[in-house]
Amino acid sequence: MKILLFGKNGQVGWELQRSLAILGQVTALDHDSSEHCGDFAQPDAVAATVRSLQPDVIVNAAAHTAVDKAESEPELARLLNATTSGRIAEEAARLDAWLIHYSTDYVFNGSGQRPWVESDQPAPLSVYGRTKLEGEQAIQQSGCRHLILRTSWVYAARGGNFAKTMLRLAQERERLTVIDDQWGAPTGADLLADITAHAITHLQRHPQDGGLYHCVAGGETNWHAYASYVIEQARLLRPDLPIQVQDIVPVPTSAFPTPAQRPHNSRLDTTRLQTTFGLTLPHWQQGVARMLREIL
Repeated sequence: MKILLFGKNGQVGWELQRSLAILGQVTALDHDSSEHCGDFAQPDAVAATVRSLQPDVIVNAAAHTAVDKAESEPELARLLNATTSGRIAEEAARLDAWLIHYSTDYVFNGSGQRPWVESDQPAPLSVYGRTKLEGEQAIQQSGCRHLILRTSWVYAARGGNFAKTMLRLAQERERLTVIDDQWGAPTGADLLADITAHAITHLQRHPQDGGLYHCVAGGETNWHAYASYVIEQARLLRPDLPIQVQDIVPVPTSAFPTPAQRPHNSRLDTTRLQTTFGLTLPHWQQGVARMLREIL
């Protein structure tokens, strides 16, 4: 099997290089790759890369993910998240290749408390959410064989993440304020990568199971409880860390105004994914604890 991976140096792309290696020959590209173009700001060149390599499976882990920055550069966000993804999908349809693509909880408006299901009506609040939704729609309209995984609150041991930020601040300050009215499930890039490899194998045998799925770790939390868990675990794992924080104060989203509006409810229902692909998704705390053991 020939696999073409875009976005190899992102959090998910880095883990995908590991998980996909057992499935076949992987060509992994990023925006600055030299031999083949992986720069999503150049949709024609990216499409030419697909035609040249003729992969059996294309995994797209590239995206414009700077949520606040997208508000001031909507055309670039649309180019990276929608236009180029659509061009890849068109090439995948011509090749009869599978396209695996990642989307986001930000396609929803974050209302209510019920976990979102795949059939719920999207209503994005931000440029990022709108352009990611446009990417989904372009892929679906292309007619290519596809698997779209919507996920949320992605983290990895490699690169920056919320947990690392909290650990740094906890060593600098005695008091932290953290948002407590946004709910979701922290989801490890390693988990997403392993599910992707499992799904590709499954789809070779059951191509009718392609489509749109929600894919997050089990359970739910808010940013305040997430931060509290991270600091509590750090104290257990590394008693020698000079953690100064004494008070972690819950505050509403309105305490931290941002250019892009965040959804309050990012819960995603994964029943369809688990049932179709025979998966049991671990609780979010399991993945976060493992990541902390790796970085501490």
